[in-house]
Amino acid sequence: MRISGKAGLAVTGAAIGIISVALVALGNPANMGFCIACFIRDIAGAMHLHTAPIVEYVRPEIIGIVFGSFAISVIKGDFNPRAGSSPVLRFIIGFIVMVGALVFLGCPLRMVLRLGGGDLNALVGLAGFAAGIAAGCFFLSRGFSLGRASKESPLEGVAFPAINVALFIAFLAVPSLFLFSESGPGSMHAPVAASLLAGLIVGIAAERTRLCMAGGIRDMILIRDFTLITGFVAIFAFALIGNLITGRFSLGFAEQPVAHSAHIWNFLGMFAVGLGSAMLGGCPLRQLIMAGEGSGDSAMAVLGMLVGAACAHNFSLAASANVGPGINGKVALVIGIVLLVAIAAIVTERNRRSE
Repeated sequence: MRISGKAGLAVTGAAIGIISVALVALGNPANMGFCIACFIRDIAGAMHLHTAPIVEYVRPEIIGIVFGSFAISVIKGDFNPRAGSSPVLRFIIGFIVMVGALVFLGCPLRMVLRLGGGDLNALVGLAGFAAGIAAGCFFLSRGFSLGRASKESPLEGVAFPAINVALFIAFLAVPSLFLFSESGPGSMHAPVAASLLAGLIVGIAAERTRLCMAGGIRDMILIRDFTLITGFVAIFAFALIGNLITGRFSLGFAEQPVAHSAHIWNFLGMFAVGLGSAMLGGCPLRQLIMAGEGSGDSAMAVLGMLVGAACAHNFSLAASANVGPGINGKVALVIGIVLLVAIAAIVTERNRRSE
């Protein structure tokens, strides 16, 4: 049985806020104790999938999240191998979500952590994220759905967690296979054991409570339910407290770590993340959790994010800190948003006609 209710979400959010601040103190980049988008990007770089030398590292936090979710779902009887719900569309949406996140420079989780560190640029991102989810709710309320997944073999469900375990073993046993940043965010990381433990804790807690950055806002809009948003608020509150205690709180727009003040693009980047997350049925963190639980469709979304991260840096789509996105990133983001709206509209109309 899952842990439900505001109390469980508040405890989970508090734990994530505290762990995120601790990871920064142990070596992770400032306001980046946890960032699903940034960490998947770093893994893509470590695996030679992109050529940006400052963002290359195998982040144990991601591996821990997936394995923690997998392990607790097996122990509690929630492991449920399933797939077949528009996997290619999920891959494409995951790709666009990653491009949006790297234009903003962070996933929804890092957006909250940036707010907790005093970065007011994240407020602009939050407005875009909420607007994107609201747009997604518009389509959801009119019948949008990527379809129902079918039951698959246990092997299908175990495949994605197994790949993550294999990656971690290779990272420890044969590090020469991978690239590692010598400067920049990729060179900043907590000790491997601490990072892996943090990921395991977050993966277990988020799986039990169904924590989702996008789900909280979606539920507020669609059904006036404020339960899931509790986790969102708790992460912010405890990250804020932790940053104040450690002296890492800095209020303002300028000179924030790994951030920029190109407000239109901060808004639009997170708009794409919000809309895409609503269409996928969960934020990037939630996609990792569901992939650990056996969802092949969520695994496809995560793979879309991995390829999206690689392309974002190979084709100069990602924003630069203190500068913002270049023309390639701006054009790609606008095209991505148009594609998301087109997919949502076409699928909604298809579902309406099939009723």
